[in-house]
Amino acid sequence: MEKKITIAIDGFSSTGKSTVAKRLAKELGYVYVDTGAMYRAVTLYMMRKIFVSEDNIDEEAIIRHLPFINLHFEFNEDLGYGEMYLNNENVEKEIRYLEVSQQVSKVSAIPQVRKKLVEQQQEMGENKGVVMDGRDIGTVVFPDAELKIFMTASTETRAQRRYDELKDRGDDINFEDVLKNVKDRDYMDSTREDSPLIKADDAIEFDNSNLGLEEQFEKILKIAKDKIAEVNS
Repeated sequence: MEKKITIAIDGFSSTGKSTVAKRLAKELGYVYVDTGAMYRAVTLYMMRKIFVSEDNIDEEAIIRHLPFINLHFEFNEDLGYGEMYLNNENVEKEIRYLEVSQQVSKVSAIPQVRKKLVEQQQEMGENKGVVMDGRDIGTVVFPDAELKIFMTASTETRAQRRYDELKDRGDDINFEDVLKNVKDRDYMDSTREDSPLIKADDAIEFDNSNLGLEEQFEKILKIAKDKIAEVNS
């Protein structure tokens, strides 16, 4: 029987981590876990409680309410991946709003939030055969992952991708707001004290600024298949 591996895909926002990870998991017959969706769901819950807003964050209240949050993914056959459920409510659409994007780095910087979600993520991947994407998968969640990929792209390229995605969905936004959000998230993710966004020493850096989706996927799929073959040799 072929040995399965753990694939950790980290990187900056709007580098296409989730898109690649979903396709990769489907192609390999692995489980896909979108850790960003988990942090977004916690953020959405706290925004609804008004514990976090543009001008305020009540860390004590957020920590107190963590036990009341239940997260799980339910596989959607039409989409081909699991959708995020917050306390049994499908929040896959709501967690992608720009308003949530603007607050998620604040909430995810709280150590108790990260501890709770990292423990869940480690449970999800304990049997290997998993593709997990996020900010600290290769450095904190699965430091011993057999394959680590760190995805990056220019700030402007990522902002344009995010802007196009939101416009296609019908959101009323402007490019400058999206660009500011991308820059703000980069700074907060990279400078937070607990599990900052950094490239693991043994990760493969993958800049997709000038790559189309198909070319990017084929390159990463080959990297993954080569690693699986190496592990099974």
